[in-house]
Amino acid sequence: MTPGDEAHAFLELYAAEQGGPVRNPGTGPYAPSTEELTYAARVAWRNAARCVGRSYWRSLTVYDLRHLTEPGEVFRALQSHLAAAWNGGKVQATLSVFGPGVHILNSQLIRYAGYSDGLGDPLNARLTRQLQALGWQPPALRTAFDVLPVAIGQGGHYTLFEWEPEDVHEIDLIHPEAGPLGLRWHALPVISDMELRFGGLRYPCAPFNGWYLETEIGARNLADETRYAALRPLAEQLGLDTARERTLWRDRALVEMNRAVLFSFDQAGVRIDDHHSLTRQFVQFEDRERATGRSVNGQWDWLIPPLSPATTPVWGRSYHEDRRLTPGFFHRRSGQAGCPFQGKGKGD
Repeated sequence: MTPGDEAHAFLELYAAEQGGPVRNPGTGPYAPSTEELTYAARVAWRNAARCVGRSYWRSLTVYDLRHLTEPGEVFRALQSHLAAAWNGGKVQATLSVFGPGVHILNSQLIRYAGYSDGLGDPLNARLTRQLQALGWQPPALRTAFDVLPVAIGQGGHYTLFEWEPEDVHEIDLIHPEAGPLGLRWHALPVISDMELRFGGLRYPCAPFNGWYLETEIGARNLADETRYAALRPLAEQLGLDTARERTLWRDRALVEMNRAVLFSFDQAGVRIDDHHSLTRQFVQFEDRERATGRSVNGQWDWLIPPLSPATTPVWGRSYHEDRRLTPGFFHRRSGQAGCPFQGKGKGD
């Protein structure tokens, strides 16, 4: 399809679902209204094959910031995005769309440094080196949870911006029986390496967030051997027998880590989902979509959680996946379809 055909197809979809006549995009490049941009972003979430949190797609808040391109202005808008999304702990799914030429180097706005000696988050080791090359200086007393600055690009040049303490909301993890774990995690997963595509257009700087599913933190970010590898220390703190695999200490520690994440977020009054509740909501979403005559785009291996997947209702289901469905969110580098909830459960 040509860009003109794609624009017309989107406007037909918008008219059919929102009511009213089909708008003529004119003879020049299609220029979406704020209302069309907002609906396109919501439908992009609805189409996200890897996302099990799509039942909330209609509630996505969208900020049309296409007039902003200067890095300092973009950073201040990102701070406002974080404040609005935080919403006093009742995290609100939020998306901000910026103007042409803006690029954010970080894959998420809030990231922990990964140092060459293994301290911190190994996932972010390359990003940490890139930010250091741009001039970032790690704190004198480094920790496993040092928040990285964000690099905002325009015209091939990056500018570094440090987050204020009030921009970053972190939760200290406490196990309900074992007590403090010496671990923490930030509460706002704002993805910033995907672009919004619809109507033959691409918006490369469109950071967005949902809220966490507990398995993203407890079963992947903190548990993976290639990330924080925190299962064995927890197992030892709980007095589990880690000498033999047949004691299933890894499985037991994995459940307890996820209990700690849920308990800690609940104690702090911060929104988070559990994998049983959310997968049941997804099945209800499927039913509603089919009632409207729409098929559900889905990638099964991303929809199932990494903890006890066979106990969830999505385990025995199958899905058709359209990797190029638009409106949609796509990774800038790979072109693969993505999701504001990071594929729920695959970690971040």
